[in-house]
This record gives sequence, C-alpha cells and structure tokens, in this order.
Amino acid sequence: MTPDEITAFLREHFPQSERYGFEIRYADGKSADVVLDAGYEHLRPGGTVSGPTMMAMVDTAMYVLVLSAVGPKAMAVTTSLNINFLRRPDPGSIVAVADMLKLGRRLAVGEVGLYHLKDDGAPDREAGPFAHATCTYAIPPD
Repeated sequence: MTPDEITAFLREHFPQSERYGFEIRYADGKSADVVLDAGYEHLRPGGTVSGPTMMAMVDTAMYVLVLSAVGPKAMAVTTSLNINFLRRPDPGSIVAVADMLKLGRRLAVGEVGLYHLKDDGAPDREAGPFAHATCTYAIPPD
C-alpha cells in the first residue's frame, strides 16, 4: 500500500486516529516515516512531548509499515511494543522512522526511532533519536 492508500484506509477504519495529526510521509514495505508537528496538545507539564504521544507515533509508524508490506489488514495488531525514552524531546516537527527487521507469515518485527526534523525535512540523525522502540505485530491469516 502507498502512503495515500494507507491514509485513506486509516480514515475509513480508524477515523479516531486523525485526532493525533500524524502525516504518513513514506512507506515502502521496508521502512516508513510518520511525521507530527508536536504542539501544545501533545505536551506534558514541563513542555516536553508526552510519552503517550511518542508511543502512539511508534505504534502508528509500525502499523503503517506493516500495512505497506502486507496490504489492507485492519486486524493486524500490536503484540509487543518496548520503548526506551533516551532524552527529552522538545515540541516541534518530529518523525518516527520505522524499519522492518523481519516479516513472516504471522509476525512482523520492526524498530522505530523518534527524531527531531531538521530544516530540510530530514531526521536529525546527528543528534540521534530521542526514543527508540521495538515492535511486533501479529498478521491475521487471509
């Protein structure tokens, strides 16, 4: 599935996901990028991006990656998500970069890094991720 097809799929099957404001920038079955302009509604006291927002980004990026690899399977579900918060993220444009580690018939395993975006729109890999996660998704049979 392409980013546009996945966006349409999410609007149809998960309209509540639009409240986060995620934008699917890239998805090709091997990697996916999901962007968020983290503003006031995504912050916790102290002005940092909240943990629930970061976990939602990770889960969404992995779901987008799985859909781009296996097609429109609404019942592909998270079976495991482990996140490490590495440093405090400031509000602003952030990206979840998901990479597929293993895609099987029943399980997909991936990793997701959360980065700030540089002015040119690329992840700030020099600064490194402010969070890192591993995820496993169960893929339903056809």
